[in-house]
Amino acid sequence: MTKASNLRDMAIPELELAINDLNKELFALVNDKKRSKKLEKPHLIREKKKQKARMLTIISEKQISRSQSI
Repeated sequence: MTKASNLRDMAIPELELAINDLNKELFALVNDKKRSKKLEKPHLIREKKKQKARMLTIISEKQISRSQSI
């Protein structure tokens, strides 16, 4: 799990790439769950969703601070 402080050091394009990767992982997890009705590690779905929300929050914070500084 990536901490928010580490994510804040990343640039917006890096965060967007990380979100894209998370979406792919999340899709694979949900797809496996629907196909087999059971996952070995079901907690990963919740963790990935929280991590994605954390990244989206940091992106919006950076965009707001950039617009206010202009």
